[in-house]
Amino acid sequence: MDRTDFRTPALDALAQQVIPEKHFAFSAETARDRFFNDTRMLDVKQWVHNAFRTNPTSMVAHMADNLELTGTEDLLDLGCGNAFVLEHLRPYLADGSFTGLDNAPAVLTAAQQRMHGTATPCTWIESSADDLSMLDDNTFDRVMANYMIHYVPDLDRCFTEVRRVMRPGGIFQLTTDRTDSMLEMYQVHFAALQAMSAPENLFKATPKGRLSLENGAPQLEPHFEHVKTVAWQDQLRFTEPEPFMRFYEVGHNHCCASSEADERLDEDFFRELRERVRTQVQETIDAKGHFAVTKYTGSFLCR
Repeated sequence: MDRTDFRTPALDALAQQVIPEKHFAFSAETARDRFFNDTRMLDVKQWVHNAFRTNPTSMVAHMADNLELTGTEDLLDLGCGNAFVLEHLRPYLADGSFTGLDNAPAVLTAAQQRMHGTATPCTWIESSADDLSMLDDNTFDRVMANYMIHYVPDLDRCFTEVRRVMRPGGIFQLTTDRTDSMLEMYQVHFAALQAMSAPENLFKATPKGRLSLENGAPQLEPHFEHVKTVAWQDQLRFTEPEPFMRFYEVGHNHCCASSEADERLDEDFFRELRERVRTQVQETIDAKGHFAVTKYTGSFLCR
């Protein structure tokens, strides 16, 4: 077996039992004002994915391979966040240029600070990814949208705009998850919610279900002549609960349960939820030596 193939029949069967059909949906305004009013969520996710991964090839290296960069391309990053990905791609584009676009001023400021002083020219734009009206036709050789497309209000308009600003022969890379990605985290989360008789509306899958690795191709194909799916896997492994709990609480808002204010869910609710999740994670570590979180993710490469 490929050492980076973490799928097993047991995990596939578990996904059928654990992952709900319905998924969370959040507006661009909610993402801007609650999730990305600072960089904490991004910082935690980026730290955990680097520190606890078991795939020797990082996700950013996988993205770089997909983009087929020669070093001179003009690249547009939709939803650039804190420029973590751009920072790692910079050596691949020493003689190219970056344009980072995001609708959240706080993370856009962090991106500017992160890339300040780099010799690769950088331009920063505050806008939604479905409004690229400030950009000319045929401006970019590469366009990226990494783990953010589910927040974009008008996907058809976004893809039409990407097609317009991308030069002939260019590549649009859209990176997202399968809905059963991080299955083990959702398993302990839903088990804790069930034990607490939590509200039914909390039992939903990742918001990436709006455009996942499973359903994204039909949404992209009307806009691009060729759409190719390139899968990538990883498995995060934790030998103590604390890093995972930070990933769960801050990086993923308790699997979205705390993403929006809900008067039924006070701090006591979330304290108990975390205690129950932490207990399950510790029990798994005690029994198996680590707690695993399996990532099923990948990219659509559109031309």
